[in-house]
Parts: sequence; C-alpha cells; structure tokens
Amino acid sequence: MTQLTQLIVQGISTGAIYGLVALGLVLSYKATEVLNFAQGDVVMLSAFLGWGLVVAASLPFWLSFFIVLGISAALCFLLEAKIMRRIVGRPQFSGVMLTIGIGFMIRGGVSMFFGPESRSYPTPWTGQSLQLGGSVVAELNLVIVGAAMGVTALLYYFLRHTTLGIAIHATSQNQLAAYLCGVRVKRLNSLVWAISGAIAALCGLLLAPITLVDLGLWFVMLKALAALVLGGFGSAPGAVIGGLLIGLIEQFAGVYLPDGVKDVAPYLVLIAVLVLYPRGILGESHGRRV
Repeated sequence: MTQLTQLIVQGISTGAIYGLVALGLVLSYKATEVLNFAQGDVVMLSAFLGWGLVVAASLPFWLSFFIVLGISAALCFLLEAKIMRRIVGRPQFSGVMLTIGIGFMIRGGVSMFFGPESRSYPTPWTGQSLQLGGSVVAELNLVIVGAAMGVTALLYYFLRHTTLGIAIHATSQNQLAAYLCGVRVKRLNSLVWAISGAIAALCGLLLAPITLVDLGLWFVMLKALAALVLGGFGSAPGAVIGGLLIGLIEQFAGVYLPDGVKDVAPYLVLIAVLVLYPRGILGESHGRRV
C-alpha cells in the first residue's frame, strides 16, 4: 500500500504537468487553429530562466517565479502577434512547420546562452515531505497537483464567467462573427497565446526541480500531445484528464512492466487511441459530407 500510494501521487503530479502543457496547447489551437509545437521549448526555456534568476542572479524564488511567467507570456504574445499572424489563411501545415522551427531556435538559443549541462535550483519545497496514508510524499508533488487544480479552475471561471473570457470563447467558435460583433480578434488571439505561455512557464518551473533543468525538458511536449489525443483533441477538460492518465500509466509501467516500457508507454497509448478511438475520452465527433 505504501508503494501504491507513492506511485499514485507521483503519477498524478507528473500527469498534472502533462495536463497543463496539453491545456496550453488546446488554448492556442482553439485561438488560431495552429498546434504550437514550440510549447515544450517554452517549458524548457522557462526552467533555464528560473535557474538563471534563482541561482545565477540570487533572486528570491517567488520574485523569479513571477518574472519568468511574465517573460514567457510576453514571448508567446509576440510570437503570435509578429510571426504567426503573418501566415493567417495559409494551410495548417505551414503553422506546424513554423512552430517546429521556432522551437529549434529556442532550443539552440538556450544551448548557446546557458550551455547544455543539466542543473537544478532550490524551491521552498525542496527536501520537504509529508506523511500521507503511511507513505512519505514530497511536498513538491502536492504543490504541482494543487497548482494544476487551481489553474484549471481559474481558467474555467475566466472563460465562462468573465466578459473577456466569453469573448475568447466566442472567437474560438467563429472569428468572423466575433469580429462583426466588435471583438478585437487579433488582440485576443495574442492574449490567449500569452496565457498559454504563462502556463508553460508554470510547468517548467515546477517540473525542473524534479527532472533537473535540462534541454531534454522539451520532450514534455510529446507526452502532452499523447494526453491531448487521449483526452480528446480540442477539449480543455479532456487535456487535463488525459494528462493525469498518462502520468499514472507511465508510473505504473515503470514498476510493473519490463525495463524501457515506461519511456514508450505514452506513445503506445497515443497510437492505440488514434487507431481504436480517435475522438478521445471527451472529444467531439465531427461529420463531413462527401
């Protein structure tokens, strides 16, 4: 029972990160119909920025936390406003390739500026643990779960019960109709990308103390994509649910299945869902007349 509790908590905390990254992907996709493959690189960049501010610049963690959130949000705002907006009306493949190229540029820039070495930085929860059901659980895992729940609830309230959130929701449904109703569609699209960037920064700052600050952090994008497909492509609640399931599958596969299965388990789930149930758990089916 002790091992089971630890696996569940660890799986949920890791899956919460995957779910948040997938949630950021959903937001940017609904705004501009472009799947932002640079999202994982923004997560990685945020982790390095956090290390630079906390360790190199010796700033307090919370001050560094909000600075990194602001930088990542501003970066994604500018990416949409100055780059992605120029390919509006082009095939979706153009947006995918462009975001992949942006991701490579971010990765190369981080490698040149910070170096390729792995590193870590302290957080207020480093080395802290709690007794939970007879098991010792790291406080950082509980903080990650709490942060994921808080961000999801905050976004739900923002998108459903505020004027700006309703405008964003309307824009994602029909940009032309929203524009004719007086909504500033371009500005809202950039704002949604900024929110997505802030979520990516949160994921990087919380994930890095567990997995180290490393260039390989961008791989979280691939696992978030598996979570997105499992939960239902385009569904925000589905993205979070899919992330939690992928995290649990990954943790249990690492303990109860042969060596190496843990690393490929998310991608096996991705392939299985695409073949057997492409719409995902909460995805909507779309008919097309042919």
